[in-house]
Amino acid sequence: MSEQVPLHVVAAAAEADAIVRRCAAAGWSAHRGFALLEPAWDLAERRLVCHGSVGDEHTASQAVLAAARGAGVVAVAAGPLALSLAADLKRVGPLGLTPGKTEAADGLDLDAEQRALLARLAAGSTIAAAAEAEFVSLRTANRRIAGARASLGVKTTREAVMIYIKHGRD
Repeated sequence: MSEQVPLHVVAAAAEADAIVRRCAAAGWSAHRGFALLEPAWDLAERRLVCHGSVGDEHTASQAVLAAARGAGVVAVAAGPLALSLAADLKRVGPLGLTPGKTEAADGLDLDAEQRALLARLAAGSTIAAAAEAEFVSLRTANRRIAGARASLGVKTTREAVMIYIKHGRD
């Protein structure tokens, strides 16, 4: 299998939803829950990403089994269970890889959503207009832009946009 399978253990459902959306945009099929009734063992060709909340050992074992069968896993878990699940998933493959998220040539540590918003801001849109154009809420757009500012090490959105523009021209 040439493509890396997405394996994630996150603390918040909103973060899991964002990862599942990114996987779906890259051609993966979302499957709620970790119980798989597919007759075939190897699910790698199906490009299936299982997602949901993991609150007990049984659900954690189902998530690990799904990953072993070649499915992606995006699990919401907390505490010792999250640490245990992450350790088990690391035995299957590397954690944190997301389809469609590739290193950009400009070297900026921004995801596709952050880049899309910064590009719209650079073109003169307001944050509200950029959010609407990207089909996200204003609150989500503000959080993504705040994440971009943190990644770029700046305090203002204007500075983030200027860095984005500068690196886009280099």
